[in-house]
Amino acid sequence: MTLAHAPGKVILFGEHAVVYGRPAIAVPVTEVQASASVEPGEPGQGTIIIAPDLERSITLHEAAEDEPLARIVRLTLDRIKAEPDPDVTITVSSTVPVARGMGSGAAVSAAIVRALSQHFAHWLASRVISELVFQTEVLYHGTPSGIDNTVISFEKPVYFVKDEGWEVFWVGEPLLLAIADTGVSSSTREVVADLRQRYEADPVRYTPALDRIGEIALSARSAIEQGQTETVGKLMDENHALLQELGVSCPELDRLVRVARDAGAMGAKMSGAGWGGNMIALIDESTRGRVEFMLRLGGASRVIISEVK
Repeated sequence: MTLAHAPGKVILFGEHAVVYGRPAIAVPVTEVQASASVEPGEPGQGTIIIAPDLERSITLHEAAEDEPLARIVRLTLDRIKAEPDPDVTITVSSTVPVARGMGSGAAVSAAIVRALSQHFAHWLASRVISELVFQTEVLYHGTPSGIDNTVISFEKPVYFVKDEGWEVFWVGEPLLLAIADTGVSSSTREVVADLRQRYEADPVRYTPALDRIGEIALSARSAIEQGQTETVGKLMDENHALLQELGVSCPELDRLVRVARDAGAMGAKMSGAGWGGNMIALIDESTRGRVEFMLRLGGASRVIISEVK
């Protein structure tokens, strides 16, 4: 059996603005993982994909073209020049929360690509994995920016500009994050489409906020590289206010942001598409326990502590 993994992710800065060509920063969250295993199957069975978490079993040759798990398998088999329907069983599972802005779909896809390529003894560069995963992200999100597949495939902090490129960059001082789940599911596709509709109807209203979010992401990269943690926290606060202005936050996110700040976090903001999902707070060891406790008391369904380094 061949086993491979891929992490979740959070966007630190630039969500939504990244769709409109402004920069964004995303980091991997290794505390949650997607896993994929590949093992030889019975002769003549073809490729079977089992997803116990979803209570699903997919036979590759019967699956529709727009079935995401089947699509990433087909893309990978074609890329590594393997048989189009080999006798293997692929089993996928994930601890990355679904519909919470943590890249669950991209993580599962990346784990499948890694497991299949390793099983057939074909090495794929992180860039190639990212390109394959992006083709499946279109099915999940409609018009993805490309940031999820990039940060998850490389498993490094990434500074990303749509249609221009991305760079892995280094963290001057480790960042400790509290990632708090509102318990509210949201669809990235729906939130992005809603803002797109409002933006196209009135670009003058929304462009200044998108521009400023892009400027914040640029400043945040410099602050992160130089280890200026307090500056990073202040920029998170400003970024959240702008996302509220764009209409993509929600009462549950705003409440957890306030709770984190009141408990001693250096900064806090929503992360991902919004209308639910997760918020992130920048903490240190002295505030870790109190912030985590207060977030749970404040209604968070789950709190993950993650170190970015």
